Amino acid sequence: MKLTESSEEARKPIGEVRVTMIKEMLPMHKSKRWQQKLINVYKFTESSSHPSWFTMATDHQISATKQKQPATSAFKLQIYEQENFQGRCHELTGPCNNLQEAGVAKVGSILVLCGPWVGYEQPGCKGEQYVFEKGEYPRWDAWTNSRRSDCIFAFRPVKVDSQEHNIVLYENPSFAGKKIEIIDDDVPSFHAHGYHEKVSSVRVQIGTWVGYQYPGYRGYQYLFEKGEYKECSEFGAVLPQIQSVRRIRDMQWHQRGAFPPSN
Repeated sequence: MKLTESSEEARKPIGEVRVTMIKEMLPMHKSKRWQQKLINVYKFTESSSHPSWFTMATDHQISATKQKQPATSAFKLQIYEQENFQGRCHELTGPCNNLQEAGVAKVGSILVLCGPWVGYEQPGCKGEQYVFEKGEYPRWDAWTNSRRSDCIFAFRPVKVDSQEHNIVLYENPSFAGKKIEIIDDDVPSFHAHGYHEKVSSVRVQIGTWVGYQYPGYRGYQYLFEKGEYKECSEFGAVLPQIQSVRRIRDMQWHQRGAFPPSN
């Protein structure tokens, strides 16, 4: 509809015009509380240079995860103190070295709105690692199957700045011995590719990766960002054992979390 100076809509601020249009587009069976929620979300995004007001008005047609997707933040994660996204909710947009000091009693479920992220078993970003990509993690076994611990005490975002990936894994420390090089691919089993050796050092040429203790993306997880890891302790491992590896690709995630089911 083209607005003219003589029309009633023309005399309204553009924000009011769009909010009015949103109200008209909302289905009548939705409650006033739900309508107001969508309008409030619209008003929040109106300050951006390209507000997606039509998306705000039609969010009731898509999944809950997509509804909550932020428009501007590069990293955003919600922590629920109970399983299945129940209980108190805490939101992170940056690193947190101690969740308990930040008021989080327990991590029961996690919703990653913008990621990826890595969680840690101990405060100060220490202990077992758990890699999270965009998606829903309703309980602890959605982000790990190592069975050692269901505790998370720290989080930090993981920067993904390249669509290309290259990683070289070495049998011995200081990049010695046999090696396996992987370029732009996920490898669910090193054994299937003829590599049966331990992994004691790693060199990441480009991209961000996560390695797993066992085939099929199972067991302890190890985050590999661009750089060199001369010995297994530098990437958080006690034993030099990695048998599968995959790329971390932002906006792509597995429905069941870090390890997809095998067909």
